Amino acid sequence: MADELRGVVGAADGRLADRLAVGVLTGLLHRELVDEVVEQAGRRERRVRLLPARVMVYFVLAMCLFFGDGYEEVMRKLVGGLRFLGGWSGSWKVPTTGAITQARARLGEEPLRLLFERVGVPLAGPDAKDAWLRSWRMMAIDGVQLELPDTLSNTEAFGKNSHRDRPGPFPQARVLGLGECGTRAVIAARIGPLSVGERELTEQLLPRFQPGMLVMGPPPEWWTR
Repeated sequence: MADELRGVVGAADGRLADRLAVGVLTGLLHRELVDEVVEQAGRRERRVRLLPARVMVYFVLAMCLFFGDGYEEVMRKLVGGLRFLGGWSGSWKVPTTGAITQARARLGEEPLRLLFERVGVPLAGPDAKDAWLRSWRMMAIDGVQLELPDTLSNTEAFGKNSHRDRPGPFPQARVLGLGECGTRAVIAARIGPLSVGERELTEQLLPRFQPGMLVMGPPPEWWTR
């Protein structure tokens, strides 16, 4: 999905590209699906809000799409795209960064986790290049370490890498994903602190393995260290 969205952004310039990208996003993740995961996560608001949970789900996804922009600019681009598609009132004004931050905190992580579980599925058809070995669907596990904002809570939760007995400048999270070869669609992921190794995270991914998958990973000696 990310590659498709980036392709849309690259196909045009400026405001039109942003609007088209939002259109692809909302087309792939339709409103009914977002409402379902919000309801399942218990995040449905009890009163009318300026920033309802559904909008905040799309906002978090739009932050990945417009990753170089601040909160208010991302919201402005998201709303601009929705207006362009005829799905937003023209009288609405972009809230402040503080209001967006509070709305994001109310949303929490659960709706996004549920949404990922619903849409994170293999995509390759029978003729997809590099996705099959005979009848086996080719999958791979791989990990990465991501730098996080240097806050006390992040440091306590994830830890910092050290070099020559000196802590690194930023806390880091260890992320391990299960992806489909060929399409590069990630169907499952686990996030942990640096103290948890990739082998332990792989064990957490085992329930997402499916019959007919051929899963590639590091060499055998990695598993026995």
